[in-house]
Amino acid sequence: MKAFLIGFAILFSLGTQAKPLPEWVSPLHTEHPQVGQVKDTATGEWINPVELVEVLADAPHVMVGEKHDNADHHRLQLWLLRALAERRPQASLLLEMLAPEQQAAADALLRNDKLTDETLQARLNWAPGWDWTLYGDLVRWGLNESGRLLAANIAEDEMKNRYREPSPLRDVYSEDAGRQLRETIVASHCGKLSETHFPAMLSIQQARDQRMAEALHAADQPALLLAGNFHVRKDLGAPLHWPGNSAPVVVMLIEAGQTPPDAAQADYVWLTAAMEPKDYCADW
Repeated sequence: MKAFLIGFAILFSLGTQAKPLPEWVSPLHTEHPQVGQVKDTATGEWINPVELVEVLADAPHVMVGEKHDNADHHRLQLWLLRALAERRPQASLLLEMLAPEQQAAADALLRNDKLTDETLQARLNWAPGWDWTLYGDLVRWGLNESGRLLAANIAEDEMKNRYREPSPLRDVYSEDAGRQLRETIVASHCGKLSETHFPAMLSIQQARDQRMAEALHAADQPALLLAGNFHVRKDLGAPLHWPGNSAPVVVMLIEAGQTPPDAAQADYVWLTAAMEPKDYCADW
């Protein structure tokens, strides 16, 4: 940690305008030697977040993955957006948490920072499943600092239609990635997903990934997507459906203590403090 802070201070003194990183909220692994640093998976080198900013500032398309309920991930995302904006305008910010039916409301709210959180959520028809205390600052930044805040998820009607009649899947997964995706979907339903419903869940997952890729590709550049880690994984998420030739840069925020992604899964891995273990199936 001391080496990281020294490196950060050196880079800061060399002229960057990036603000200091936020203090950790999550309690675990805060003293891990690489926590707060970023691994370049192509070289294995650990770099400073300011160096990551310099790389991403030149990228037309960026995907940033998160653990949805880790507050540190959202605080670092906001830090990253602000640091990038000091180097060039952020034309588009895309969120997995917004669906197409919310786009008109988001457009109407651009450059309107006078609203209370309650009013802003109501006008956006913000889904209660996305904790506003974690996402509110990111939404406000997108509405007031980026060129446009864009929906990256599929519409609710499409999700319902795919649940009733799953569409044929694109054969884009390796055998290992397909197995991991299946296991993840089963685990996210606490092992209670019936075999008859699995094709629908996989169809919805792939539709979301396709939509995120298409929306990011179509957005004004530079464009940055915030989504769950599985959606941005290069081997099983949105990058598999990228419609262009120049692939997006993939950054994954990963809690220390987990097996870090490799170069087949992400370009950069940003190691963070970890939350206390939580049983997500306790109330299932």
